[in-house]
Amino acid sequence: SIEDDFELSTVCHRPESMDKLEEQTKFTKKELQVLYRGFKNECPCGVVNEENFKNIYSQFFPQGDSSMYAHFLFEAFDTNKNGSVSFEDFVFGLSIILRGTINDRLNWAFNLYDLNKDGCITKEEMLDIMKSIYDMMGKYTHPTMIDDAPREHVESFFQKMDQNRDGVVTIDEFIDSCKKDENIMQSMQLFDNVI
Repeated sequence: SIEDDFELSTVCHRPESMDKLEEQTKFTKKELQVLYRGFKNECPCGVVNEENFKNIYSQFFPQGDSSMYAHFLFEAFDTNKNGSVSFEDFVFGLSIILRGTINDRLNWAFNLYDLNKDGCITKEEMLDIMKSIYDMMGKYTHPTMIDDAPREHVESFFQKMDQNRDGVVTIDEFIDSCKKDENIMQSMQLFDNVI
């Protein structure tokens, strides 16, 4: 029947074995089980599309509009560009963000900021990211954000990172500048024992 055909076409995605995921990530089997329970609770089908991802993410930032930042984040997690994030996609990304080496984390962050995936970050791309972060934080943050703040943040970013002053930031410039910035290095270590 048509209903059976529909049910078959929406078959749930089952993740690889926990043993295999444990080998491929920096999580223990117990941590993977906890993550899977949470993921399955929010995404019973085993995958999440962008719209659902945005809805889930918006719960963490009710004071602002997180949809654009969630879009950028979704793109970074959807590594095979199929329009959905599976549990595996999610834990691979999370493993890098939370437990990866400094270089792994910086590469992941660079990929997030390099919106068109051409190997460099432009001021426009960085401005899009900054605006999405300011939108997500909301208009009622304290102290109140001025409208020019995202642009000023981008200018400051490029002053630090665009070492050869060619108007773009390459992966090498990004990693080198981040490693020299004490604040960035400290903030990266905040996540070391999150789970």
